[in-house]
Amino acid sequence: MMKANKKETKWLALVVILSAPLLYVIDIFIINMAIPTIKTSLRATDGEIQLVVAGYLLGSACFFITGGRAGDYLGKKKVFFWGMFFFTLSSCLCGLVQTALQLNVARFFQGVSSAFMVTQSIALIQVLFPVAKERATAIGWYGITLSIAAIIGQILGGYLAETTFIVEGWRLIFFINIPIGIISLWAIQNYLDETVKERAVKFDYSGALILTVGLGCLIYSITEGREQNWPMWSIILLIGAMLILGFFVQNQKYKAAKKHDPLIAIHLFEHKEFNIGLMAVLFHFMMHTAYLLMSAVYLQNGLTISALECGIYFIPHALLFMLSSIIASKLLVKYGKKVLQVGLCVIFVSFVLQIFFFTTHTPPFIAILLIGIYGLGNGLVLPFLLNIVLDSIPDSYAGVSSGIFSTFQQTASALGISIIGGIFYASIKGNKAIEFVEAITNGLTASIACLILVALMLFMLPNSFGNRPVQMLE
Repeated sequence: MMKANKKETKWLALVVILSAPLLYVIDIFIINMAIPTIKTSLRATDGEIQLVVAGYLLGSACFFITGGRAGDYLGKKKVFFWGMFFFTLSSCLCGLVQTALQLNVARFFQGVSSAFMVTQSIALIQVLFPVAKERATAIGWYGITLSIAAIIGQILGGYLAETTFIVEGWRLIFFINIPIGIISLWAIQNYLDETVKERAVKFDYSGALILTVGLGCLIYSITEGREQNWPMWSIILLIGAMLILGFFVQNQKYKAAKKHDPLIAIHLFEHKEFNIGLMAVLFHFMMHTAYLLMSAVYLQNGLTISALECGIYFIPHALLFMLSSIIASKLLVKYGKKVLQVGLCVIFVSFVLQIFFFTTHTPPFIAILLIGIYGLGNGLVLPFLLNIVLDSIPDSYAGVSSGIFSTFQQTASALGISIIGGIFYASIKGNKAIEFVEAITNGLTASIACLILVALMLFMLPNSFGNRPVQMLE
């Protein structure tokens, strides 16, 4: 077990553990700032560039649950180490690619490896800090790390995309992970001890494979199908994806009935409020992830600002997100879902104002302000969606349901890039600034539709979240 008797060792180990969520979140945000540059450099299509983002999210989505179980079976330190190793290796491959296809494949495996290391970081905090007060402090630092990573990713992505040092600047956003990864690997070996292995846990290899194939076919058919005006292969692939995912559900039910350790605890979907909460997660993360991509592309191509300036535009967004999430954590217990509903209203106002004020000559102050307002509203909603999902679930299933939540969250993000991002890119025929204005308008309209559906889901849920303490996520 961990050397939890030595206070200084315990908190130093936390620093090592937090390297995983730091790298994971940075690589979500850092890529958005460099998307226009990568598209030009690799001569990628809109569909291929969507997959650069969606593939990473899809890879992590398919292996969050498997990654968590791998740590139980093989030991959390071992899985954390190898997850970090392959994340570092795949980051290196991302920086070396010569085609969009190669980048998409490398990004997918980067996402897969991130799932194994991030799940261990969460589990190791639980092992390392058994005392509730210390664990709350550690989780607080986990949340702070996610927020800091978002800011670093946006600024660093903008800066590196504009920089040329031996190689093209966008490649540096992947190479920067290499020294951090190497240091983390050394620290994992020297400052973490192995955990007890639970050999009774079995892997659902076939379930993970079926889910990966099904989601992969769904995401690829949506992104590339739209790009090529929906040829017959894309329709067939889309139908095939639905059939595969339907088979996955039946496969999980069969394994649960036979007590064969299915990948997903399918009986949790018998809880009506759990399902409604997941639908809220689906539409909110579709909107959120797509918005980050669309706004970054609009700012750089529609307003013709640099990638670095674009990153700076998002700093108030990140700071206001942190501020409102801290305030909301104090209010949620008393006011329940009303806090989230207020946040949705703020986001709605931000989107409507953006539709009216985002033109080819939007003043920097207006753009920064409206994006910041979005961050302010989102801080009241996004960090507390986990509470919505878990509220109707008994405490004994909190861990399993959290894994389902993470899988659903990342899948929703990938779908948002594919569907709402597809609506955005469908408006761009050439490279004229006015086309990017039309694209952001159409994308925001689709995002408002998702926002309304989230509001509807919240309306159907009870007002208070009383079954467990407030939990935050990024």
